[in-house]
Amino acid sequence: MSQLDNSIQELLQIEGATGAALVDISSGMALASSGNPGFDLTVAAAGNSNVVRAKLKTMNDLGLDQKIEDIIITLGNQYHLINVLNTTETSGLFVYIVLDRNTANLALARHKLNAISSRISL
Repeated sequence: MSQLDNSIQELLQIEGATGAALVDISSGMALASSGNPGFDLTVAAAGNSNVVRAKLKTMNDLGLDQKIEDIIITLGNQYHLINVLNTTETSGLFVYIVLDRNTANLALARHKLNAISSRISL
């Protein structure tokens, strides 16, 4: 199993996690993914790359010299977390994880997501 697959499996161990992917921002392609969130994870990954690109463009338009850390989308029964990777080696990628809102602890999930994301390398 590759290092990326190991990272995805580790993400799926977060309480409430139903799906996870490592995604290229430019293409929207999932480099690794797994889980069963109740929808096509690769389509969601591609769609969320549009979200990240739109936010990056807006930040550029505003002259904000910052990096995105997380984007959190809350739905009625799910949390969708996007963690943008900002190391030299992982620049241009983000981790996308879907959590069941009834069983996940959002604060703890973000903490674990950040810890796992910091160890991802290509």
